[in-house]
Amino acid sequence: MKSRLVILWNFLSLSFLFGEPLSLPVALAPEYRLNGSSIGNALGQTKDDILRSIVGLYRNERLIAHGVIVDPRGFLLTKASSSVGARIIKSCQNESFPIRIRKRDEVTDLALWEIVSSSASSWNSATWEEESNVTDLGSWAFSASASLEGIGLGVISATSRPIGREGGVMGVLLKETNSSSHGIEVLEVLPQAAGDRAGLKISDRIIRVDGRPVKNTGQINRVLQNKDPGDLLTVVVNRKDNEVVLRITLGHQAVAFDLFNRNLIMSGPVSKRKDNFSLILQHDLPVTKEMMGGGLFNLQGHCLGINIARVDRVTNYTLPSNVVLPVLNKWLDLLP
Repeated sequence: MKSRLVILWNFLSLSFLFGEPLSLPVALAPEYRLNGSSIGNALGQTKDDILRSIVGLYRNERLIAHGVIVDPRGFLLTKASSSVGARIIKSCQNESFPIRIRKRDEVTDLALWEIVSSSASSWNSATWEEESNVTDLGSWAFSASASLEGIGLGVISATSRPIGREGGVMGVLLKETNSSSHGIEVLEVLPQAAGDRAGLKISDRIIRVDGRPVKNTGQINRVLQNKDPGDLLTVVVNRKDNEVVLRITLGHQAVAFDLFNRNLIMSGPVSKRKDNFSLILQHDLPVTKEMMGGGLFNLQGHCLGINIARVDRVTNYTLPSNVVLPVLNKWLDLLP
């Protein structure tokens, strides 16, 4: 309250000094604020071209991913792990069309879908920016909104770089041992982590993982290294001389071991896969995990790449065009 009075007094003092009234600052109208309607309108035709090249993928009437139309024949590119089970797409004109999967690449987490339609002779496909891997830090970038009614604005917020493999975690601490015929003892179970949610308890002894007997912690770690967050792990434990079978949906390392990090709590749902990418662009656009698979565009309306992972509330990864295009062009060359 004191600071507001000081500001008001300064304005009144200046008014007295110059001998004429000064206007108090007026709040900026909503249509001119960040990601307001005027932001999209400022791009003119570029905005419309961007929206016509983006579609929403739906399963059971629920949006699960965005996609980028990459060929006038009706082929679209999206995030593979987000688009599983998609049945239809909806355009920015709210038209619906059935789709079918054509290609999938585990390394990049990309998938190619075909729009099955006899009513559209040619689709509006995105124009690529092939030098997106050298996009400057702080550059403006755009993506379509969830409803495809407008666009969202943000910036490239970090240098492009590879993202290593994180692997899935149970969220437990195990007793280090090189050889044990009685199973690997669980020393601690982190609250609300994957193991805790599945019912794993302190003093349980893990004797089999995914059907394979384990006698040392290294064997368990090697299995986990080949699993991703969200994958299912079947664990058999000895609990007070009784065998108990547990099905554990693995979690993210950052979430399991930094559970009470305020940023993570505020982030909301993130992508199932958000690691093990050869190169990414990082941006801070206001996107959700259901918008992954959509395109990231520059001011000229050229597609910089495919949004591939929502990491937290201010961090998103995009596969740049120099990673996407070799995979996409190979697929398109093989199609009739």
